[in-house]
Amino acid sequence: MSVPGPKTIHLSVVIPTYEKEARIAATLENVAAYLAGKPFASEIVVVDDGSADRTAEAARRALAGRAGLAAKVLSRGFNLGKGASVREGILAAAGEIVLFADDDLSTPIEELDKALAAIEAGADVVIGSRAHPDAAITVRQRRPRELMGKAFNLLVRLFVLRGHRDTQCGFKAFRRAAAKDIFARLRTAGFGFDVEVLVLCRDLGYRVAEVPVTWCDVRPSRLRIFGGSWSMLKDLWRIRREARRDARRRARTEEDRRQGRDHEEND
Repeated sequence: MSVPGPKTIHLSVVIPTYEKEARIAATLENVAAYLAGKPFASEIVVVDDGSADRTAEAARRALAGRAGLAAKVLSRGFNLGKGASVREGILAAAGEIVLFADDDLSTPIEELDKALAAIEAGADVVIGSRAHPDAAITVRQRRPRELMGKAFNLLVRLFVLRGHRDTQCGFKAFRRAAAKDIFARLRTAGFGFDVEVLVLCRDLGYRVAEVPVTWCDVRPSRLRIFGGSWSMLKDLWRIRREARRDARRRARTEEDRRQGRDHEEND
């Protein structure tokens, strides 16, 4: 579904979803009401990751006939993973700023005001953080899941990427050019994709700001503790291996350029 909107869209909100027929309409009502109060043109891009229920149809009904709001519902016939869905939605987005948010709005859409302010201040990428000292957790995760998240984040900081207190919060905003550049390169289809996004930000030189968010655990979660953890660990290992390989390749390229310059100077 595509609803014509204004020629210039300032903000795109990408919402990946999977089997949320009973919940997606309320989420979209909330996001649409927020966007209606903004002075700029916006769109909502929903990506249904091969749901067996009628999530896509429910999303289309919820977005139909909304004046002044552009909307797309993208649906595939098979499940690929959250990372693949976010990638598809961001590459289809038309906004000058692109946000992706979880379909349960565990981070309320109103927190986008902080992200927009950070982009206005010069950031290329803004990540919501539940671990920031000023974050507000209104409903905590169950203890096993919270411990799993902390352990995963520790592994990220030790072996892949330092400097970010929370890589996994499903609330990240991008300038358009950064979004298209990063997600065109993304290879992680599953839940570990956030780490690769931030590795790409680092390697491509994008300015990343971390903002505190309000966050509420909404149950049930699609991420299964054991199967999901193992999949994310495999993603983490692959991202680490590929990042190191890419770093060696960049170092060789830079060395070749340096030797070429030295050769020209000697001639």
